[in-house]
Amino acid sequence: MALSLEDFVRSLDLRTLPRVLEIQSGIYFEGSIYEMSGNECCFATGEVIKITGLKIKKIIAEICDNIGSSESPRPFELPMDFPGLFKIVADKTPYLTMEEITRTTQIGPSRLGHPCFYHQKDVKLENLTIKQGEQIMLNSVEDINGELVVNCIIERNHQDHSFTLPVTQEGEFYECEDDHIYTLKEIVEWKIPKNRTRTVKLTDFVNKWDSTNPFPKDFYGALVLKPIYEIQGLMKFQKNIVRILPSLDVEVKDITDSCDASWFLQLLSAKDLLEMTGKEFPIVVEVIEAPKGNQLPRNILQPGKIIVIHQKYQASRILASEIRSNFPRRHFLIPSSYKGKFKRRPREFPTAYDLELAQSKKESLHVVTTKAFQSPHEELSSVSVGDQFLVHHSETAEVLCEGRKTVVNILACKKILRKSYEAAWLPLYLEGGFVEVIHDKKQYQIAELLKQFRLPFNVKVSVRDLSIEEDILAVTPGLQLEEDITDSYLLISDVTNPEECWEIPISRWNMTFQPVGNFSRGTGSHTIRALVEEISEEQYYMMRRYESSVSQPPPLPPKHPPVKENKSTLLTVSEESAADPPTSPKSHPVDTAKNPASQPAGPGSRAPVGCQNDLVKDKSKCGALPLRAPISVQK
Repeated sequence: MALSLEDFVRSLDLRTLPRVLEIQSGIYFEGSIYEMSGNECCFATGEVIKITGLKIKKIIAEICDNIGSSESPRPFELPMDFPGLFKIVADKTPYLTMEEITRTTQIGPSRLGHPCFYHQKDVKLENLTIKQGEQIMLNSVEDINGELVVNCIIERNHQDHSFTLPVTQEGEFYECEDDHIYTLKEIVEWKIPKNRTRTVKLTDFVNKWDSTNPFPKDFYGALVLKPIYEIQGLMKFQKNIVRILPSLDVEVKDITDSCDASWFLQLLSAKDLLEMTGKEFPIVVEVIEAPKGNQLPRNILQPGKIIVIHQKYQASRILASEIRSNFPRRHFLIPSSYKGKFKRRPREFPTAYDLELAQSKKESLHVVTTKAFQSPHEELSSVSVGDQFLVHHSETAEVLCEGRKTVVNILACKKILRKSYEAAWLPLYLEGGFVEVIHDKKQYQIAELLKQFRLPFNVKVSVRDLSIEEDILAVTPGLQLEEDITDSYLLISDVTNPEECWEIPISRWNMTFQPVGNFSRGTGSHTIRALVEEISEEQYYMMRRYESSVSQPPPLPPKHPPVKENKSTLLTVSEESAADPPTSPKSHPVDTAKNPASQPAGPGSRAPVGCQNDLVKDKSKCGALPLRAPISVQK
């Protein structure tokens, strides 16, 4: 049965891709136009196309919270790289079957692919009853003995209970409220159900928006996002990828079950390569699509080029950012094979607690203060602008607070005088300002820096990498080395020179390949080269967000010490390990997905991206850090 292309796309179940369509007829206005390699072409009746994907091409937004206004809001296109952060408004339209949910909603292995729903009434299963309104998390769709089921989880009494629901399950399923904060890219890829719009609330901007701001001044309201889709596919006996808007005025017929598989070339996307097993490598492929502006020499990764993909693996990179006060900052991924040399640059520390985190056994941390601090306790030191300190170690001290003795965490330092030193004790909560004084003139390679110093760390390129034609790091005024991250890479080479291999990222480069054959030469030894990769602002925040989510930030000390009874009420070191110490709200486990855009706090950053906006501003309400064995400080 023939359908309009738009009706076909509306009813398409993405899980059934690829599908093969035959053009039946259409209202042709100078031909039916589609794009192929940047050229406009025409469909003819009887042509066959293999649909391989459905992507969102652009987003049309409409402001929806000016109810009662005489002016109807004009829809506008929201750029796909728009740096805003959004909260999702739960959809009030019910889903009537689980099949409708799985057909229209992205369900995948990551947290973003775990949508949550609730049912209006109790749902009785064989071994479990889902209560009315209980949150059901959908984890994956699986084929069990020919029946499609959804693997689900509900949480009761802090325990997860797993079960399955058949896709034929009927009812009224509603989307749960979602407190997380998302980028536009995440919403586009994961959070817009097919054939539905998505209402969101703008909450913040990741960075300064250089382009024209599409919103009214100080707008932080609700938007309706409407996706405009684009079909991706292959023409019969052609290797070019075509992109078609579903609104193309043609009728099509699904002939998937009767078509010949040899009509279409087999193409591999980056995702396909990631899912392949190690035994399937090495393979020889022709490059069909390549990322624009890639920095590989001699046009290795260009359309039409024959290359060898030797293997896929995980490789480490150092995530680094330019040190500059104005936006936008540039961000880089530096391989350990980078041959340039670095000199140390001074770090800045907003609190004494950051000094504690940065202290090293290799050398004493020498800092100069940029902000005065008057200690509320005579047992501890006050600070003036320009004071210089050598940081030694952290400990605890007894102070008199509201008439009672209490124990606070302090930083033991030496204050540098003209010809001598003076002992100084700074409370960890001291919100001053400190700048590092660098005495080290040595030049380091990146491996030496990682071995000797703790990240984050500030450097400047002193000797550029002479093995590469253009060293993009050499022109930066300074770099902050932030994190050691791991990502997926392909090892490729020109088929005529398989000994010289290059690491290329899988997740950040859009690539399509056509398999040509297996690589039959001996494996031999390879010279592996890696690029210094410049990444976008969005890619940077996504990396910080998910890389940092595996580890919790250290707790920030309280701004004011809690009043406790004398030593008899304090935990000893052994008791501390057996007890749950009181924690600050800043040290609670933080869902980094809640706010991906909060910028790291600079060289003394305590929390990964996503934590800063969740912090409690009134530090006087914070609890204490775990206490060490108390000591008394004699002045």
